[in-house]
Amino acid sequence: MADRTPSPPPREPLQGLTRQRLWLQVIAGMAAGIATGVLLGPSGGLVSPEAAALVGNWLALPGKLFLLAIQFVVVPLVVASVIRGIAGGEAPGGLGPLAARTVVFFVGITLAAVVLGLAVASLIQPGQYIDGALVTAALTEGADGAAPAVAPMQPPGAAEIPNFIVSLFPRDPLATFISGNMLQVVMAAAIIGIALAALPRDQRRSLLELLASVQATCMVIVGWALRFTPVAVFGLLAHITSRVGVSVLLGAGMYVVSVLCGLALLFVACLALVKLVGKRSLRGFLVATRDVLLLAFSTSSSAAVMPLTMAVTERTLQVSDRVTRFVLPLGTTINMGGTALYQGVATLFLAQVFGVDLGLAGLLLIVVMATGAAIGSPGTPGVGIVILATILNSVGIPPAGIAIVLGVDRLLDMCRTTVNVASDITACIVIERSLGRGAREREAADAGERQLA
Repeated sequence: MADRTPSPPPREPLQGLTRQRLWLQVIAGMAAGIATGVLLGPSGGLVSPEAAALVGNWLALPGKLFLLAIQFVVVPLVVASVIRGIAGGEAPGGLGPLAARTVVFFVGITLAAVVLGLAVASLIQPGQYIDGALVTAALTEGADGAAPAVAPMQPPGAAEIPNFIVSLFPRDPLATFISGNMLQVVMAAAIIGIALAALPRDQRRSLLELLASVQATCMVIVGWALRFTPVAVFGLLAHITSRVGVSVLLGAGMYVVSVLCGLALLFVACLALVKLVGKRSLRGFLVATRDVLLLAFSTSSSAAVMPLTMAVTERTLQVSDRVTRFVLPLGTTINMGGTALYQGVATLFLAQVFGVDLGLAGLLLIVVMATGAAIGSPGTPGVGIVILATILNSVGIPPAGIAIVLGVDRLLDMCRTTVNVASDITACIVIERSLGRGAREREAADAGERQLA
C-alpha cells in the first residue's frame, strides 16, 4: 500500500529552536520581564508613572512586532495545512472502512477535546483572577491592530438560523482568503481539500507540492518569529506587569492549571478507550509507550517522534502495519486533540479576561474553529500559538491577549504534544479492534504486553 501522505514540510527551523533550548530562554525572559515590570510599576516605584509608561511602550515594541509576524502567516499556513491534511493521501474510496473509521475517530476525539477544554475553563474560570480592564488598557494602548477585527457573535433567533448558516459559507475563495474570516477560510480550504481528494493522485500531485512549499515557507517565517520569543515575552510581560501588577501571575497560573487538568482528563479518556474498546492492559500500554511519550514531551513535535511511534506501535503493541502506516501519518497531521483542548481553554480564558460575552454562538464557533484549525495544523512545535490568533480574531477577542499566555506556552506545548501522540497510538489500537483483529493476533499482542510488563 502506498504511504498515506507526502513527506511533511521541513522542520529544521523549529527543530533547531528545540536544540537551542528556546524554552529555557523563554522562561528566563518571562522571569526578567516580570521583575522589570514590578520595578517599573507602582509597587516598585523605580521611576515616575509617566516614565514607566514610556519605557513600557518601548519594551513592548518587539512583542507587538512578534504578534504581527505571527498573524502575517496565519491564512496561508491554515489554507495549505488543511488542504494537505485532507487531500494529501490515498483517496478515501481506496481504503474503505479503515479510512472511514480513522476519520470518524480523529474528528470525534478532537471535538470532544474542545468541549472538554471549554467545560474545564468554565468551571475554573481562570480569567477571573486578572483585572481585565487594566490588561485591556495595557495591551491596546497605542496598538491599532489590537482591537477585535470581528464583533462577537450572538445566537441567532429561530427565524434567522437559515440565513446565519448561509453566511458561514464562503462565496468567493480568493475574497475569503483576503478577508481574514477564519471560519470561512477553514471551510473554503476544507471544500477544496475534499474536491482534491476525489481526483486521481497524478492530477493533484502538482497542487499538493505547491501547497507543501507554501506550508514550508510559512514554517520558516514562524521559525524566524519564534527566535525572538524570549525578547517578545520579556517586553510584553514587563509592559503588562508594570500596568497590571503581579496579579497577572495568578491568572496565568490558573490558566496553566486549567489546561493541565483538561489534558489529564483527555489522557485518561485515551486510556479508557485502550482498556474498554481495545481490550489492552493499561500497564502494558504505559510501559510500551513510555519512551515515545517522554520523547514527545521533550521535543514538542509529534511529527519528529513519528518513526519511533510507528516502531513501538507495530513491534511492541503488535498492531498490524496496514493500520499503523495509515493511521499514524494521518494522525500526526490531523489528530491534534490536545492542541484543540488548549485552544479552547485559552480562548475562553482570554474572553473572561477581556469581558467578552461569547454566548452560545460564540462557543459553537470556538468548537468549530478549534477543531478545524487543530486538524489543519502541522505536528511541529510553536504552531499552536499561531492558530490561537485566528480563533481569537474570529470571536472578537484582541489577538494581543496572546501576550498573557505566551510565556507559559512552551510547557503546555510539551504536555499537549504528549497527549496528541498518546491519542495517535490509541487510535491505532481502537481502529484495529473495530476492524476485527483475529484471535491469534490478539493473543500474540497480549503475550507481548505481559512479557514487556
